[in-house]
Amino acid sequence: MLSFTGIPANRKGPGPGAWTRGLDKGDSMEHSEDTDRAAVFAANAEFYRAFADGDFPAMTALWAEREPIVCIHPGWPPVSGRSDVLASWRGILADPPQPPVRPSDEQVYLMGEAAMVVCFESIGEVFLAATNVFLREGGAWRLVHHHAGVTEHRPRSVRAAPRATLH
Repeated sequence: MLSFTGIPANRKGPGPGAWTRGLDKGDSMEHSEDTDRAAVFAANAEFYRAFADGDFPAMTALWAEREPIVCIHPGWPPVSGRSDVLASWRGILADPPQPPVRPSDEQVYLMGEAAMVVCFESIGEVFLAATNVFLREGGAWRLVHHHAGVTEHRPRSVRAAPRATLH
């Protein structure tokens, strides 16, 4: 089972390893939709936590080791292969964006041993649309693809409430 090191115990959200399946604790190979959805959501949250904190070891642990991986950072060409993808993240996480990247309006789509999260990324008042694709590898949901690009749309969760019309 995968574990993380260097993750503060008092951080908000799921605890370390919450995105893994506890197969070593007697879980069956059958996965419930609710459990899988929660585990994918936790893996996605861990991705954005590692991104915001500049936590390269945690970011490395999230990416698949045995499957091909690709990452498309905003404005970059596709980066493929574990070595090149992790090198791109090492550079980004050496000086993470400020304000930090925060996900919102996450939607999880389950597809058997694969899952996709579509969300917005907020960097202050700049918004990106993002897709994160996960595969189950070694009992954990591991990233195989991340793509983010600028959008003119605002997430539902941060849209201004409509103004009341006064007559």
